[in-house]
Amino acid sequence: MSALSQLLQRLNDEPACLVRVVRTQGSVPREVGAWMAVWPESVLGTIGGGHLELVATLAAREGLRDPATPWPQQQRHALGPSLGQCCGGVVHLSLERVTAADRERLRTELAQGGQPLALFGGGHVGHALVRVLAPLPFRLRWIDSRDGIFPPELPENVEAEHSDPVQGAVADLVPGSQVLVMSFSHAEDLDIVAACLRRQRERGDLPFVGLIGSQTKWATFQRRLQERGFTAEELDHITCPIGVPGISGKQPEVIAVAVAAQLLQKLPGTGAASGKP
Repeated sequence: MSALSQLLQRLNDEPACLVRVVRTQGSVPREVGAWMAVWPESVLGTIGGGHLELVATLAAREGLRDPATPWPQQQRHALGPSLGQCCGGVVHLSLERVTAADRERLRTELAQGGQPLALFGGGHVGHALVRVLAPLPFRLRWIDSRDGIFPPELPENVEAEHSDPVQGAVADLVPGSQVLVMSFSHAEDLDIVAACLRRQRERGDLPFVGLIGSQTKWATFQRRLQERGFTAEELDHITCPIGVPGISGKQPEVIAVAVAAQLLQKLPGTGAASGKP
């Protein structure tokens, strides 16, 4: 269950203080939109850890204890010696008391943003990828041509879609979508990739198209796609195999982690993973 799903579910039982990063300056541990929910005995999510998070947590719990607390509250924290941190930046926080009455508003607000990603294929790797991507900054459109493929409950950032023919869904993907192709058949994979290449030729708005498979599979696909009229330059836009190099395991969960890492590397403004500033 995603952090957002946990928050919405728990609000049915008791209110929380929602702490959000609303503005930043300089080097900071988390981005605008990062959040955590605070209850008297527990915390869900993170705004970056360290003394900043401790101070915000204490303020949230103090506010929840006092019925006279005015909400929302705004805080400004310089990440210097006074907080025992040396990031050097400034974080502006918003603190608000939220209850079950706020669930639908929060479902929309906290699910906003994220890189659009189209995942074609509901097999073992597809399911593993959805589990890995659920807490990450993606808005996932999960597409398959078969019935009965998707689980009954999905993370808040995942929308499942039945499409037959499956490649028909390519035409109305959100501009800027990353695309992963891993259907149950090579024939479907080929049609999906061809549809992506046609869209890229016409609009140029799919920054990453990845195809699961071996070098041998891709060599066969290249030949068949060239027969359909695609140039070698156009085929260079397809990444196959997918996943960061150096991870050789073939278990669905291992592949999912390697592919998720590759997708994160492709996000705007994201390079190699970094720790706390």
